[in-house]
Amino acid sequence: MAAVGIGGGGGALGLLAPRRRAASWSGAGGAAAAAARRRPLVAVVRASYEAGVGVMATKVGMMTYFDPATGKPVPVTVVGFREGGNVVTQVKTAATDGYDAVQVGYHGVREEKLTRPELGHLGKAGAPPLRHLQEFRLQSVDGYDPGQPLDFADMFKEGDLVDISGKSIGKGFQGGIKRHNFKRGLMTHGSKSHRALGSIGAGTTPGRVYKGKKMPGRMGGTKTKIRKLKIVKIDNDLKVVMIKGAVPGKPGNLLRIAPAKIVGKNIPKN
Repeated sequence: MAAVGIGGGGGALGLLAPRRRAASWSGAGGAAAAAARRRPLVAVVRASYEAGVGVMATKVGMMTYFDPATGKPVPVTVVGFREGGNVVTQVKTAATDGYDAVQVGYHGVREEKLTRPELGHLGKAGAPPLRHLQEFRLQSVDGYDPGQPLDFADMFKEGDLVDISGKSIGKGFQGGIKRHNFKRGLMTHGSKSHRALGSIGAGTTPGRVYKGKKMPGRMGGTKTKIRKLKIVKIDNDLKVVMIKGAVPGKPGNLLRIAPAKIVGKNIPKN
């Protein structure tokens, strides 16, 4: 082992010690140098654009729809609209809010169900009392005015693709097999590990469990989006829409329906 000298600045300790840059604090010059080294904090807000203004709706249930042209059965989800419909409650612009967006209200309720600030916000747009408010961020808000009603049949047609998001059905606390599709162990031949999780990490190294490890826990009950679902039929008499496939949530669940994002077609590549 090499000897370490404690003596003057020329000793071995002086050679091994890390060199630190001396800071100058003499008067205004030191303060200016410190200010120059500071980096300004810039807040960057990133949000994805929608392909167009959408609407909110309510899940009714699932059924089988037989295609009149081919006679083949098609599994569809029936989506309906509550009283009050969808109304534009606010139009945001880059000049006033820093970005362009259209706020839509849905599901008419009595005034007693809302607070005074909520009633004042809706009254400013000339909209009735509405329970739900959601925002669609766009590149341009031309053609939309506060208080304007939105009709699904005017915005979409049969055959269009839509993105539907909603709150998935909560499953409670579930194990790894149901939550993450893990495989179980042998049920015979003396195996003592059937549905147990198994090893969750190494030993001394790293001596901990990595973050994000798939383990048992609460399943479902989160916001889920299913993309590019096809509109099979729009029934204006019953005021319902049939969409091919399943959508998040149980009957009565609130859904957000927007035009499907297709990069290069209605969404720029950059």
